[in-house]
Amino acid sequence: MRRIVYLCFLLVLTTTALCQQLQHRSHTVTDKLAWWSAARFGLFIHWGLYAQTAGDWNGRPTRGGEHFMLYEKIPLHSYAQIAKDFNPTSFDADSWVKAAKDAGMKYIVITAKHHDGFAMFRSPSSDYNIVQQTPWQRDPMQDLAAACKKYDIKLGFYYSLGRDWADPDVPTNWPTRGGRSNSWDYPDEDAKDLTKYIARKVKPQLRELLTQYGPIGLIWFDTPELFSKRQSEDIRRFINDLQPQCIVNSRIGNNLGDYTVVEQSLVSKTPENWEACITMSANWGYNRHDTIWKSPEILVRNLVEVVSKGGNLLLNVGPKGDGTFPPESIARLRNIGDWMVMNGEAIYGSRAWKVSGEGNLLLGEQEQLLTGQTAGKQVDGKENIKDAVNDATSKEVVPDIRFTAKDNCVYVFIRSPNKRFAMIKSLAAGQAKIDKISLLGSRENIPWTQHAAALQLPIPQANNGNIPVYVYKVALVN
Repeated sequence: MRRIVYLCFLLVLTTTALCQQLQHRSHTVTDKLAWWSAARFGLFIHWGLYAQTAGDWNGRPTRGGEHFMLYEKIPLHSYAQIAKDFNPTSFDADSWVKAAKDAGMKYIVITAKHHDGFAMFRSPSSDYNIVQQTPWQRDPMQDLAAACKKYDIKLGFYYSLGRDWADPDVPTNWPTRGGRSNSWDYPDEDAKDLTKYIARKVKPQLRELLTQYGPIGLIWFDTPELFSKRQSEDIRRFINDLQPQCIVNSRIGNNLGDYTVVEQSLVSKTPENWEACITMSANWGYNRHDTIWKSPEILVRNLVEVVSKGGNLLLNVGPKGDGTFPPESIARLRNIGDWMVMNGEAIYGSRAWKVSGEGNLLLGEQEQLLTGQTAGKQVDGKENIKDAVNDATSKEVVPDIRFTAKDNCVYVFIRSPNKRFAMIKSLAAGQAKIDKISLLGSRENIPWTQHAAALQLPIPQANNGNIPVYVYKVALVN
């Protein structure tokens, strides 16, 4: 009997200790993610040798965007020659980071090493890098780190984990075995040893990224491919040992990331700690043939859509080979920044409310609510990662309503309205007790009526060319 009691006592102690460890880990992750969760909006930068070619190879447009080395099966020694012409003398880290700051962004993630294997930083462990292979002979990450510190922007590094077309020991398995490997230079897939690649390149370069530039906000991995759970765990520990506060995205593989990534989509199966990364145009990297640009209105709608669902938006810019942002990107960042000056309060530090939105429920002054009129729809992108050019975000612009919440307030986003009044069912009498309502960016008193069926709000009429996404701050009674 004593033995049974003793065993039960040990079981209770063990269970309690395990629960405490799990709770401590949960608190640790939450604490590390605090800045990221509050930020809600970041800048993604895809910059590499592919920017120099601007979408051309051998006198014709390439296939595969910034992945054209794979699509065109270009031998490494030929692709590496691009570096001889890569001389981005117009690069100005201060202007890049200031553009992000002025757009209302709180963090930056830049491609330190993409799938082509070329390091865009000083890498003592691999001479295949921008300092040693280009006539520029500078480390842009050093300048970016200094500019980020100046403007209080968190710096993060993108690192292609399970793909590297410059290394002989990187097997892949998508969409089929060897499907994203450098099979023309290194055809023997069976001879590739991932452990050698990790020891020779991944760990040394991660150490460089985490020791050469001061505190790093996050490591944004891509394409874990054939990384085993043990290998992902080892990389995770390696990062924690160097910078314990550095967060890691889900693409470290094997469910070991701090948050989930959704690519070129505005929806996630994960209800919390998720990030959507999307392009402004069709491509991630600069391509002079790319003429499909999302409007500032669409981009703000995208931001609101993601944040209303509790996520972050990481919006991409592909700088040119000379080191400058395309003018189309600069214009859109400025437009978004103007909108954020007035409405950022509803974005930063916000959380998802009890509902993310109400679809298309903007009705005219003379129309009656709840008559079955639900014209229009919001079509979200499908959550499926393809490759290269893979934009699945909605391009529809329809009147609708979205929500975020913070403290004791609900923020009501009226997106792309075409009528004089909005009727919000979720804030009807009986649904919420309202203290006061204000329109962000305006000092005018707002006439509002809380009906039994819906809260009625007026739509601002003077647009003056601004992005037609309006935000009401609804303070609730405690």
